[in-house]
Amino acid sequence: MGNGIAHVCALSGFATALVDIDGQALDRAMGVVGKNLGRQVARGSIAEEQKQAALDRIEPSTAFDAVATASVVIEAVPERPALKYEVFEEIDRLAPADAILASNTSSISITAIGARTRRPKQVVGMHFMNPVPVMKLVEVVRGLATSDATVRAVLELSRALGKTPVEARDFPGFVSNRILAPMINEAVFALMEGVAEADAIDAVMTLGMNHPMGPLALADLIGLDTCLNILEVLHAELGDDRYRPCPLLRQYVAAGWLGRKSGRGFHRYDGGPGR
Repeated sequence: MGNGIAHVCALSGFATALVDIDGQALDRAMGVVGKNLGRQVARGSIAEEQKQAALDRIEPSTAFDAVATASVVIEAVPERPALKYEVFEEIDRLAPADAILASNTSSISITAIGARTRRPKQVVGMHFMNPVPVMKLVEVVRGLATSDATVRAVLELSRALGKTPVEARDFPGFVSNRILAPMINEAVFALMEGVAEADAIDAVMTLGMNHPMGPLALADLIGLDTCLNILEVLHAELGDDRYRPCPLLRQYVAAGWLGRKSGRGFHRYDGGPGR
């Protein structure tokens, strides 16, 4: 998600710092950005000069100090509350006082994140969809203290990135994952209970419900660990067992079968380490 957000920001003309504490992860991220921009060139949607200009606008860094001149900081670390809070405390300390701090969280409370900072009025949810360069939606989430000015600025930024922003309340899972996560979870239960094989479950949803991708294939794309984290947040925050993560999902994550990124999830992927 981070490299996708950097991709669209740089391609839209914004000077962009891409920060990760792991230098090798940064190298991989820049490689992915270059590859995806190359695909856009091949499709004729951008020119080669636009690709190179976008790459030139991205400054990779392993230090949080890179946020010191930012007007907007968009966090996209894994979906774990304690980690989000730690990152926001650090960027709040380093970013300019007037900077907006946005989270790409898909389920964690923006109000709770903002409360870890000295600027809760400037903390907002900016939930991009995966893959970021392709998907048009940005879910803009207002925390309890988020100001109107912050929301307006993020709506404008989303449009400048070529996205369609939709506002949502700060409620566990917002709109997208409040609906999507239980669907994925129910598909995993159907697989665990032997109702059908993974290919059949996905075929029913693509051919019968006109979904562009089946729920198990989508879970593999998102990352099964991320799906599990989202369900755990929903289950804990809403206290409703309909969000209880399927035991098979927990088992796959424990096995390291995380989907596309590991080479194996509910489906297998050529060339991956799980092949």
